[in-house]
Amino acid sequence: MSFWYQLLRFGFRLLYHELAWTYDVVSWVVSLGEWRRWQQAALPFVQGQRVLEIGHGPGHILLALQQAGFAVTGLDLSPQMGRLARRRAPSVPLVRGWVQALPFAAGSFDTVLATFPTEYVVDVRTMTAVSRVLGQNGRFLIIPEGHLTTTGPVTRFIEWLFCITGQRQEGGWEPYLAHFRAAGFRVTVEQITFERSAATVVICEKRD
Repeated sequence: MSFWYQLLRFGFRLLYHELAWTYDVVSWVVSLGEWRRWQQAALPFVQGQRVLEIGHGPGHILLALQQAGFAVTGLDLSPQMGRLARRRAPSVPLVRGWVQALPFAAGSFDTVLATFPTEYVVDVRTMTAVSRVLGQNGRFLIIPEGHLTTTGPVTRFIEWLFCITGQRQEGGWEPYLAHFRAAGFRVTVEQITFERSAATVVICEKRD
């Protein structure tokens, strides 16, 4: 494992744990204010009423789902993110735990949602756990990336940051999607465009 990779992992760990209080500011800066819009790109593809958000972070999507009328539950390993989400969405059930070992009964949810997940999302244990907790014809929705469509030095600098931190997949997202297909999901991809940016929505449908 390279020193650069270890340094990046350490930085991301700090952002999700000890420095979780800076997450909203950092995400706003690196997206020029588009981050929240990218996250919400998945909402039109949510099906059913029972929704689980894995890696819920500071809780913005939990609150949006609840306000839209969904019965939503959140799971995150970070206690710091759990505290932020609890303040933002106090009536949403939150669970601290590993995505690879979801502590829910089989068929508990209609949709499982992950926005900007790290590499855990393509762990075979994650896909097995998600498939188990999804009900018949359930959906696993992932927002793997968002990007600015404007031009200029600031946009180029931000894209460079995404590239050097591994947030842009070499060769596009097809290698990433192959993991879900291999796990037995039927996969489709939607590109959602906004005035200044676009986001990718990966829709993985459980095959029963």
